[in-house]
Amino acid sequence: QVRLAESGGGMVQPGGSLRLSCTASGDVGRFDAMGWYRQAPGQQRELVATNTPSGAINYADSVIGRFTISGRFTFSGDSSKANLQMNSLKPEDTAVYYCYANAGPFGDYWGQGTQVTVSS
Repeated sequence: QVRLAESGGGMVQPGGSLRLSCTASGDVGRFDAMGWYRQAPGQQRELVATNTPSGAINYADSVIGRFTISGRFTFSGDSSKANLQMNSLKPEDTAVYYCYANAGPFGDYWGQGTQVTVSS
């Protein structure tokens, strides 16, 4: 079983920055991908950024140039990390942010979510 522990959410003014962190616990082998999704009230969950062990990174168009994903992938999966540096935050970035990990044949895993609020 895999658990994803998230931290770093909060409230910030427009133009500010936040850093989200996610650490995996559990041994299922190396993840195929880790990343972050978000869900605003009344909206569907959407991809923010994903990263793979080979360094292939994918960003939502709305965050390109403002958000940066980084992390590490361990052989066992345990202690793998996904970090999201968010700069130049906008009110429309307000959402619950979820850490995500794809463990191949063992399926997808999600964190509990962390609230990010951008407001003046």
